[in-house]
Amino acid sequence: MGIIVFVTYLFIVIMKNPAVDKYTIDSHVLETVWTVIPIIILLFIAFPSLYLLYLIEDTRNPSVTVKIIGHQWYWEYQYRNGWHSNSFDSYIVSELNNNPLMYNLDVDNRLILPTASAITFLVTSADVIHAWTIPSLGIKTDAIPGRLNYLNTVVPLAGVYYGQCREICGANHSFMPIVGEFVPANDFIKFVSSSN
Repeated sequence: MGIIVFVTYLFIVIMKNPAVDKYTIDSHVLETVWTVIPIIILLFIAFPSLYLLYLIEDTRNPSVTVKIIGHQWYWEYQYRNGWHSNSFDSYIVSELNNNPLMYNLDVDNRLILPTASAITFLVTSADVIHAWTIPSLGIKTDAIPGRLNYLNTVVPLAGVYYGQCREICGANHSFMPIVGEFVPANDFIKFVSSSN
């Protein structure tokens, strides 16, 4: 806003006074100042942004790591921690189950994860390109055969979050729902203990 106000002020001054001093228009000092000041402003914006970008991509100590493998036409989940090793498939549930709004959105095995914890997702595919997406969490990454993509997240609120495959991966592409159930850390520990 400061730059806009300053430039607008100079523009108005020059328009009102057409006989502006030649040394104001051709001043090397003035040109240097209005080149250096924006550079300094951009640096003040860039350094915090780059630091934040680095922190977002930091995967040194995730609380939970989940490997996600896309298949035609279901998802396979693998908990990848030393304290817990579990693998399961997640298929669509097409029955209405007393809730017509969840038709073709629910699955037989939900991905259960803790809230307020650093979670790393490793995403790949076994056959064709898929996209693992939960829009309400702002999560989307492609599942590509032979490539391992990753993303990090921290979900602050407990709840059930729904998503679907976002790539046209074949005839049953629309039948690859994703359901992530995020529970408090204590409930997640109980889940892990009971599934070992």
